[in-house]
Amino acid sequence: MAPKPKLVPPAGARITRAIHTVAFYETDAMGVVHHSNYVRFLEHARVQFLAEHDRPYEEIVQDGFHVPVTRIAVTYKWPCRFAEKVEISCWLAWARHASFGFAYSLRVGERDVALAESDHAIVDLEGRPIRIPEPMRVRMLSWRGPTLSGGEA
Repeated sequence: MAPKPKLVPPAGARITRAIHTVAFYETDAMGVVHHSNYVRFLEHARVQFLAEHDRPYEEIVQDGFHVPVTRIAVTYKWPCRFAEKVEISCWLAWARHASFGFAYSLRVGERDVALAESDHAIVDLEGRPIRIPEPMRVRMLSWRGPTLSGGEA
């Protein structure tokens, strides 16, 4: 299993803050966001993170690989409701030679509503695992800020 990320970004880390307004169809019979939708919120922030700090996902595919999710963990702290604006903060939590992970904090106003983690691998276009291409790995390590030592978080 991947190292446990700190659910607070390290000093100097690059962070993306995505805002999502909860749609009515994302809520359940209790009037709160259905738990499955949080995974979509994470993906929204993660794709935005890559576009802001590296390149759009379409360019990663053009380079011949994909970045599948291998694990997701969400800790729900407070329910989100229709029309609320959820701020999803996303940062790189750790990176190795063939896998890496993001951490997330979700807030509505001043309230923490969820904490999350996602682990990822790199695969070629046929779905075979490969090492993270070295130029991408070097860029990834810079996303963690000056606190990273030895290439891993």
